[in-house]
Amino acid sequence: MADMTPSDSSRRRPLLYAMSAVYVVAGVLHLVKPGPFEQIVPEELPAPRALVYLSGLAEVALGVGVLVPRTRRRSAKGLILLLIAVFPANVNMATRGVGLEAVPDRLRPAATAAAWVRLPLQAVLIAWAWVYARADDDSS
Repeated sequence: MADMTPSDSSRRRPLLYAMSAVYVVAGVLHLVKPGPFEQIVPEELPAPRALVYLSGLAEVALGVGVLVPRTRRRSAKGLILLLIAVFPANVNMATRGVGLEAVPDRLRPAATAAAWVRLPLQAVLIAWAWVYARADDDSS
């Protein structure tokens, strides 16, 4: 962005690396430990395991893509679309309590609260990606 101050740019770069790491790590977890993610896929959707693998691959690819100036904007927009696409799984976890079966009873209230907190957190993650999706300056 042309009017960005040096301090803005210096903050954006570490946040970009952090965002990339979040998605790459999450994507790898989807690929190597798909079971917990598969549990939260709404039962109305077909092929939960395939959807988990697909979302994991997308997270890895888009997480790496935001680091490349040439693909940063498209990758950030892809992350926004991915966050919207997986939102039903987060709603499923919060409203139906799926994916919380392995949580010990004493921790279940905290896990349930975390599932509900995760819903508005999706908006924060979308806003974070939007910073890079709309950026005119691909160097940050």
